[in-house]
Amino acid sequence: MGEIVGAGLLAHVPTIVLPEESRKELNEGREISLVPGLRRLREEVFETLDHDTVVVLDSHWATTVEFVVSAHARRAGLFTSEELPRGMCRMPYDYPGDPELAASISEFDERHGTWITPIDDPYLPVHYATINLWKYLGEGLPDKKWLSIGVCQTGDTEDHLRLGRALADGIAALPDRKVLLIASGALSHSFWPLRQLRAHESSEPSHIRTPEARAADEQCIERLARGDHAEVLRTMPEFLTHKPEARFGHYLMMIGALGEERCSAAGRAFSDYENSVGTGQMHLWFDRPAEGWTGAPDQTRSEVSLA
Repeated sequence: MGEIVGAGLLAHVPTIVLPEESRKELNEGREISLVPGLRRLREEVFETLDHDTVVVLDSHWATTVEFVVSAHARRAGLFTSEELPRGMCRMPYDYPGDPELAASISEFDERHGTWITPIDDPYLPVHYATINLWKYLGEGLPDKKWLSIGVCQTGDTEDHLRLGRALADGIAALPDRKVLLIASGALSHSFWPLRQLRAHESSEPSHIRTPEARAADEQCIERLARGDHAEVLRTMPEFLTHKPEARFGHYLMMIGALGEERCSAAGRAFSDYENSVGTGQMHLWFDRPAEGWTGAPDQTRSEVSLA
């Protein structure tokens, strides 16, 4: 039986792949904490914890009529971002995928009342919410498989939780598979307007777009740090008013796979809480509790028919 052996809510901001000199120039001469945080996460988790596959819940990959799972045997090429080609330009990537896991996840869509399609088209784009983190956490570990799942722009909180339930079942259905989950994305996600933006490139949280968004982020982080996922879920409608990235779909898919309100795994900080041109960013890692993820999602709740 496959299992999830760790999970994280991680920031993928373009700044992390800029040269160190450029990062410090944007941040008043200081290194942003996100970069050493990723290096430490690699050393303490990705290089030491036994795992076969990394599943990235990619907040930059937005689908419309279904969830899509990358099902390639291998992904390789050069990545240039359409959003910021000056900073993310011709970045090489090369990693094995996990088509068996992609297929297994999709087999549980009807059981959980959703739609999931595995796609192995070689021209399917990759996104920097996956590539930027792979550069730090996967490059140089050639035996580790990586695949991505996009958020669905027509999906709501419940839809993303359902994807997470199917993800957990798809992993469990494969014998001995050990999987790490990455919820790749931000907390609050409102940018400063272009003419003001360059005055707010420092990582200091005082540059978060609004004081209310900062307060909401810090409250969410405090709850995650103590493992109170039930309260994060209960207050999700309020948090959504502060425009978390992708309506926090990346986190919702992750926690849907970890047991939702029954999950009590505490978040371990691998960075400070930082600003990125108005948006809230942080690395939080959830180690698998000794007793497991407080049980799988309630099947009586999640076995619903497709409407």
